[in-house]
Amino acid sequence: MSSPAQSAASVPTAPPRWASGLVIVGCIAIFKFLVHLYAAKNYGYFVDELYFIACSKHLAWGYVDMPGLLPLVVRIERVLFGDGLHAIRFLAAVAGAANVLLAGWIARELGGRRFAQGLTALCVLVAPFYLAFNSYISMNAFEPLFWMGCALLLIRIIKTGNEKLWLWFGVLSGVGLNNKYSMAFFGAGIVLGLLLTRHRRMLLHKWIWLGGVIAVLLIMPNLLWNMQHHFPFRQLMANVAHSGRNVSLNPLQFVGQEIVGLMPLAFPVWLIGVGFLLLDRQGRRFAPLAWTYLFILVVMMVAPNGRVYYAAPAYPMLFAAGAVAIEPWLSRPRLAWIKPAYASLLLVFGALMGPVVVPVLPVDTFIRYSLATHLQQPRIETHKLGPLPQFYADMFGWEEMVQVVAKAYDSLPPAERARTAIVAANYGQAGAVDLFGKKYGLPNAISSHQNYYFWADLTQPADTIIDMGESYEHLAQIFRQVEPAGDVYHPYSMPYEHFTLYICRGLKYPIQDVWRPNWN
Repeated sequence: MSSPAQSAASVPTAPPRWASGLVIVGCIAIFKFLVHLYAAKNYGYFVDELYFIACSKHLAWGYVDMPGLLPLVVRIERVLFGDGLHAIRFLAAVAGAANVLLAGWIARELGGRRFAQGLTALCVLVAPFYLAFNSYISMNAFEPLFWMGCALLLIRIIKTGNEKLWLWFGVLSGVGLNNKYSMAFFGAGIVLGLLLTRHRRMLLHKWIWLGGVIAVLLIMPNLLWNMQHHFPFRQLMANVAHSGRNVSLNPLQFVGQEIVGLMPLAFPVWLIGVGFLLLDRQGRRFAPLAWTYLFILVVMMVAPNGRVYYAAPAYPMLFAAGAVAIEPWLSRPRLAWIKPAYASLLLVFGALMGPVVVPVLPVDTFIRYSLATHLQQPRIETHKLGPLPQFYADMFGWEEMVQVVAKAYDSLPPAERARTAIVAANYGQAGAVDLFGKKYGLPNAISSHQNYYFWADLTQPADTIIDMGESYEHLAQIFRQVEPAGDVYHPYSMPYEHFTLYICRGLKYPIQDVWRPNWN
């Protein structure tokens, strides 16, 4: 029989507060924030950021290609911090840190102790998808927060039986829908998960339905906007599906790229997490989370517009579940060495893959690094590439392009300049003219691409057009005079942004007859 002293010695001692799970997760979150804060100053504005800045000047309940929340966020950033790269990307970096904290919190709610919380946070830190998401401002930076916030609320509902939390679930879902419509897939997955488990009884109670009403009310202004504009997002999705722009993947390739995008070394963690939620006696309480993930994965694999990163916001909860399942196994004395070894490997491989998705290296250094390591970003579109992957290439050449436009504009007599319009082929070109053009004395651009179609004022007199990106053959069909005015080229930009600028005069038809929405 052991003595009291021996018994006391056998009881695990709590770690010091400075080494608790909360502190470890917090340190990882701070590190992620600092990485993105450092990288924010490198390269240039991403093409979508130029568009989001333009949208922030035209606040509305909806846009052709997104709901209304992100432009409001960008507007707030611009008012508080300005238009610089650090200013525009600040909240994306904050969201990345918050995603780490939220994932660690989910691990704790699932029963994870210090190692499980730390491993979860580490998996989120090194996942290439999340590193890319938080490197620039977009809906993707915030989407994991809405999905995982709802996952955390569901866990709390299951653990505490407090179904009034469905009201907050509804609030978070409604705001999430105003960030990105794919929030609806997460909500549908939760309903399916409840139906497939013993928690289906919750569907018989009022709170979940009241939460649904709240979500619908919050997205209702956007739905009304879409109705007023004849649902352009639906037309956009149909156009993208028929364009062949997205890379087509079979299910095996899709899952393979999911594994790469979440760090191959972390694959066992989230795979075990799915098994834990579906098969383990402790984990089965939270099985709706696994069914939600499986539903989203299947939908994104079969959807004509599905991209590999569309399912990415669901993985922090799987990392948490996997870490909770792994923790007891690695607590055995003979296996304890695996904990620091595995964590170290994750950090090493994260550091190796990081420069591929976060612009931390000078561009020439990155090109050499990519060639030496053979590490590449997965292709999501079929466009021809230059020396850089598309995600990085779309950060180059914008101000240089505006300088060519300004030179053509300044070549015109002052009287003609006053009746000249700059027509951009896409929202990146238009956004660049709007952002950089002021210091070159340029008017804002007009375009038929995405929401720029609704902003174009065709009543303003425009005898001369400076056209960006259309072919000479097409322009010659609708103008009486077409002359080249300069070549747009940057060695690092996307090849489709290398084009000849034309000055066009004598439109043969009323502009309303040739102005068509370009939603793709």
